[in-house]
Amino acid sequence: MHYTILDCYTDEASGLGVPPYLGTYPRYLYGKLLSEGHSVNYLTIDDLRLWKQLKGVKKEPKPHEKTNIFVYNLTKNDAKEILNKTEQLIVIVGVHVPGKYLTAQPGTLKEVISLVKDLNVKKILTGPAVLGTQLEGGKFSEKVDLSIFNEVKDYNFSFSDLKKISEMSADILLEIPDRRVIEIETGRGCKVGKCSFCTEPLKNKFSNRKMKDVVNEVVAYYQKGARLFRLGKQADFYASDNPIEMLKEIREKCPKIEVLHIDNVNPNSVISKEGEEITKAIVEYCTEGNIAAFGIESFDLDVIKANCLNTSPFVARKAIEIINKYGAERGKNGMPKFLPGINIILGLLGENKETHQRNMEALLSVLDDGLMLRRINVRQVAILPGTYIEEHGGNKFWKKNKKYYWKWRNEIRQKVDFPLLERLVPIGTILRDVYPEMYDGKTTFCRQLGTYPLIIGIEKRIPLGQKIKVRVKKHMLRSIVAEVV
Repeated sequence: MHYTILDCYTDEASGLGVPPYLGTYPRYLYGKLLSEGHSVNYLTIDDLRLWKQLKGVKKEPKPHEKTNIFVYNLTKNDAKEILNKTEQLIVIVGVHVPGKYLTAQPGTLKEVISLVKDLNVKKILTGPAVLGTQLEGGKFSEKVDLSIFNEVKDYNFSFSDLKKISEMSADILLEIPDRRVIEIETGRGCKVGKCSFCTEPLKNKFSNRKMKDVVNEVVAYYQKGARLFRLGKQADFYASDNPIEMLKEIREKCPKIEVLHIDNVNPNSVISKEGEEITKAIVEYCTEGNIAAFGIESFDLDVIKANCLNTSPFVARKAIEIINKYGAERGKNGMPKFLPGINIILGLLGENKETHQRNMEALLSVLDDGLMLRRINVRQVAILPGTYIEEHGGNKFWKKNKKYYWKWRNEIRQKVDFPLLERLVPIGTILRDVYPEMYDGKTTFCRQLGTYPLIIGIEKRIPLGQKIKVRVKKHMLRSIVAEVV
């Protein structure tokens, strides 16, 4: 049987699969199909857009134009040729945590259906969209007719299954010409959380993948040429199976790794008895620019209670202090080694004007006390099927307060983000291992590779893809302007 996997990119609370990340969904399927003896190819939605919308012609942007990120992440394959010999098409779709992406655009169900409906193959829909998908905050999941799909299926690989297929799945890299950050799964479910908006408890009970299996998968991808990794497909890295030994073994077995980062962290784990030792190990074994993504969501005690959030303002602040204590030192690429990142969600149950004031007070206290945050994500809640918030108010508070959101977000950007960025990378800071990635008129946008990298603007067009070194010239609200040195 000839299968083709169509990756339309995924973004969930527990994992990222939007380029330059390569998520778990296409990799696991690729390994499974190969292990069963099938012929399998990998395509991205960009490949399909190029064929169907641009007739296979990718044009370079003119000096006044922006790089077309809808066809940026092409595979080595010709979509028309591959799909003409495909018997079954597995389509991966789903965004649960809407974001902004520099060089990629995830597909909506509406777009994906329009691109695949006339293909004469069996079509299977999978990925986070099985539970629902929405690219815009404040809205319920997309409502579309899925009848063009022969099957809607959650493949639900067990950790035992992954032992057999995850290493074989590394062959998917042979079809991808560009660098990818490999998103490695360390656990499922959430050990303590029942957050009102989160789909993770709906998908999985809490369980850890065995440390040895995680290491073996990293090694398999490393041997195929991968050098960029994030241990990110989990709700709390600190709750992983023996995280200190995991990091140590990865560094010993993969000495030429260029990026080793983590993602989600529960602040409660950071302040636990073992938390400081795990923090120190992350600083020692991971690469600089690393972030502990704290799902704090709100500093308003009433909102915390109404939405069953798992972190109090006291715990959040203590965890911020601990990570700053060990991780604020600057690394060789110019970025601090390990810092907290904070997620704030607007539109939660019980939200009012005082909620914003509580958030501002907490964030300003971090600034006033000389601490650092790598980034603050402010987003509007997506209301997904089966979640507590969908069943207990939906978008009631989002509709009530959405007129304030631009003002609230802008105040965070102006009064907190901007001075924190000045502290993070002062003017004159040298940043290394920077890659120019796309054009917007005469500006070239660049970034280091890794978790939530800082966006860097160069005020001229320079060649893309070649690693450069830059000096910070100016700070914007969430990005910087730099010059090549």
